[in-house]
Amino acid sequence: MEGALHKLMVRLEAYPELKASRNFLELQKELANTEDRIQAALRFYNGNVRENNNKIQQFPSNIVASLFRFGRRDFFKLNDMAAKLPPVVQF
Repeated sequence: MEGALHKLMVRLEAYPELKASRNFLELQKELANTEDRIQAALRFYNGNVRENNNKIQQFPSNIVASLFRFGRRDFFKLNDMAAKLPPVVQF
């Protein structure tokens, strides 16, 4: 997302009338906010996974975890290289 935003900013310099457009400024702000929300959700998920993995190893919650067969969870990470690429934003 950051790479796409950078490319967008470079193209923006070539079109000053677009830069002044209120709709374009809103789009720019929304793209940045979307990237921030994705990162926040990723940190939230991985934080909960870390907490779960710690709890199932600590007494007394490890007893409950073993009774209900709660297990370790994996942290979120992208294995698909295509998913790691920034989206293409074209006008």
